Amino acid sequence: MRLLFCAAVFALAGFNALAGPTFRVAEYNVENYLDQPTESRHFAKSAEAKAKVRESIEAAHPDVLALEEMGSTNALLELRASLKADGLDFPYWEHVSGFDTNIHVAVLSKFPVIARQPHTNDSFLLDGRRFRVSRGFAEVEIQAAPNFTFTLIAAHLKSRRPVPQADEAEMRLQEATILRGIIDEHLTRNPNAKIIVLGDFNDVQNSPSTKGVIGRGKLKLFDPRPAERNGDNAPNSNPHYAPRTVCWTHYYGVEDSFSRIDYILMSSALKPYWRADQTYIPAISNWGVGSDHRIIVAGFTTP
Repeated sequence: MRLLFCAAVFALAGFNALAGPTFRVAEYNVENYLDQPTESRHFAKSAEAKAKVRESIEAAHPDVLALEEMGSTNALLELRASLKADGLDFPYWEHVSGFDTNIHVAVLSKFPVIARQPHTNDSFLLDGRRFRVSRGFAEVEIQAAPNFTFTLIAAHLKSRRPVPQADEAEMRLQEATILRGIIDEHLTRNPNAKIIVLGDFNDVQNSPSTKGVIGRGKLKLFDPRPAERNGDNAPNSNPHYAPRTVCWTHYYGVEDSFSRIDYILMSSALKPYWRADQTYIPAISNWGVGSDHRIIVAGFTTP
């Protein structure tokens, strides 16, 4: 009887009384984290910018971290070693090279990576021309606990910068469609699959590309919408909209605008393990020294 009473109290408080340890998954576009210049990106990451990147990561203290705009494998291993020197060790890593040879998608993990399925050669037709997904998609299966694994899919969709080859929004939508196809393949095969899809989607929530990744119906992904922990807790006066919390993730200099274009999404099977109190955006002073994006983090608990 006492055990049932305690379980009920924890349930009312928003916690699972039978839950195990909490772990955190983060996403961060580190803006041209290059160890040397390339043909199209002419500057290596400065020591000052690298230090601010590490400060942001250490503030989130993730167990699994997806990175966008990572340079070469050497650049990733330098960041990994620097974080380890600061006390944040990631024994496991993944680096995916797509069509873009300058910047890449990567994953750092404290937990074992038990399977890898990088997506590096996906392509699409647009206006009669064939294009490849620029950065590819990283897909890894992670063993967060002896009885708990999940699939993590990291993406960096086409930027909003215009290019002469095609319309940037159409290119981004095509990349998002391919990403959604990968998600649907998992969930069609196993509707109870635990999946986290995260990364820099380069567009706002109601854009066709972002809505395409989120999906709809039974296979729709859940968006926990991380925000700053600044005391905001009031609902929006319009019940159709999300609360007016500070959740922007990116500064776009061309428009002098701040927007939410970075996401951590999850399948419905993973939502019961999600921890709202561990999902947020760290507020870092001079965050922009490290990147034009801010890190976001979501917490989960194991059974």
